[in-house]
Amino acid sequence: MKLFADSMTSTDAVTDAELVAASLGGDREAFGRIVERYQRLLCSLAYSATGCLSESEDLAQESFLEAWRQLASLREPEKLRPWLCGILRFKVSRLRRSDVQEPVRQAEGLELAEELPAGGDSSMDLAMNKEEEAILWTALRQVPEIYREPLVLYYREHRSVEHVAAALDLTEDAVKQRLVRGRRILQEKVLFFVEGALSRSSPGRMFTLNVLAVLPVMVSPAKSAGIGAAAVGHGGFIVKTTGLAGLLASSSGLISTVLTLRANLDQARTPRERRAVVKITIGVFSGALGFLGAVYLLRAGAFHWWEHRAVFAWVTQGMVLASVVVWPAVLFRVMRAQRILRSAERQRCPDCFRDARDQVGSTAGEYRSRLTFLGVPLVHARFSTPDEGEPPVVGWIAGGDRAYGLLIAWGGIAVAPISIGAVAVGIFSFGSLGVGVVSLGTVGVGLVSVGCVSMGMKAFAWLSALGWSAAASGGFAVARIAAVGPVAIAEHANDPIARQILSDPYAGQTQTILFWVAAILTILPVAYYAHAVRRRLGGHGKSRRG
Repeated sequence: MKLFADSMTSTDAVTDAELVAASLGGDREAFGRIVERYQRLLCSLAYSATGCLSESEDLAQESFLEAWRQLASLREPEKLRPWLCGILRFKVSRLRRSDVQEPVRQAEGLELAEELPAGGDSSMDLAMNKEEEAILWTALRQVPEIYREPLVLYYREHRSVEHVAAALDLTEDAVKQRLVRGRRILQEKVLFFVEGALSRSSPGRMFTLNVLAVLPVMVSPAKSAGIGAAAVGHGGFIVKTTGLAGLLASSSGLISTVLTLRANLDQARTPRERRAVVKITIGVFSGALGFLGAVYLLRAGAFHWWEHRAVFAWVTQGMVLASVVVWPAVLFRVMRAQRILRSAERQRCPDCFRDARDQVGSTAGEYRSRLTFLGVPLVHARFSTPDEGEPPVVGWIAGGDRAYGLLIAWGGIAVAPISIGAVAVGIFSFGSLGVGVVSLGTVGVGLVSVGCVSMGMKAFAWLSALGWSAAASGGFAVARIAAVGPVAIAEHANDPIARQILSDPYAGQTQTILFWVAAILTILPVAYYAHAVRRRLGGHGKSRRG
């Protein structure tokens, strides 16, 4: 995902937060821009601490690679610069503890500088040699570090007090004072040489390419956070399950919509009913697609306006809450309108319903098993469109427009311990809107919920997850305790604690199988129902005219 490659050409055109977001998504070019933006700063700070140009660039490269690995742990992307400086300073301090030798260990001694060969290097070669480096550090090490850092940065930042002040979090006046004191300490006879040598030592494009050349063998930061296509260790399961669940929910929802449309057309007996079925199907499908599209656009907006990502996240959660209320209300109204239309069409066009199978209560239109348990039929299914006033279907196994099962139910509205439907409520629920202890759907609501969009105690989603304790998503992840995702809001967001809370190293294979079974459970009853409707009610009714 290269968010900036085509639209931005200057590293100053995008903010640090935007570059971080793109890098978390696996955009190596965005991370390359981070390197270009801060390589001079890190190399300068490392050189000011070590006095060795090659070692300073090695430390800076190691710092960038460490940043690539740990980028997901950066809680506030707008503070990227001080975070990078902190990584570098830690590496410098660790180097000092492990090696007590004098800086510029790899440079030649100053006494050898007197033996510089005349005309040694070509005028086209601006790289510093060991002798020049030794002279440079001999001069600079006379300056205390508090004054040396601003001095080094000043000449490497093209004599910009403003840049030095921003890099070191100082006021411009403070920088000017330190520069004055640093210059006074430097001997006047070497100052000109130091200025020119520092300018030539500044890292260029090759430094960036060297950093990026190492990245292919590293794990991307999105993966280490459990956000990318596959993550390392425990975090990988989070991504695989959320992405897979979203894909399966979307696919099974689309297949179920097509099968339901076919069944409803077979149930229709008049042109008005068929037109109503098509309009309702198109309306429901367009509404669901529009809702998911809006969530996706809000996700893209959060990446683009990173500083306002929390606003986009909470607006999305508001939309999700509204959908949980609106979708069942719309479905109830649509189904009631279909029952009213069926009763009206019986009176307006009685010839369309003369066949015995189209009569109210016919064995073709409704099946009720003779076997019962506790007074409830083992199986109760309705295959025809119900008339106004007809009650819901009730059984241990129930299927129909409104199905209430003591064990399993499927239909437009399904309520049962195991429920499958457009609106499914139960212990295990699967559907467009699943509400239950464990729910899987386009929108999932429950203690553990999975889907394109989800809400629950623990929520896993493709686009947006809102969890009371934990949430993981490929888009928005909002929770009270732990959240993993490109836009994560929680007490622990994209850190090792969050990934540990959200992952189970032994559950990957089991839960992947569960999601496949769930998708099949969503499709099979609808497919069977559509086949049964066509076998019982399809045929002559489709050719009748009203």
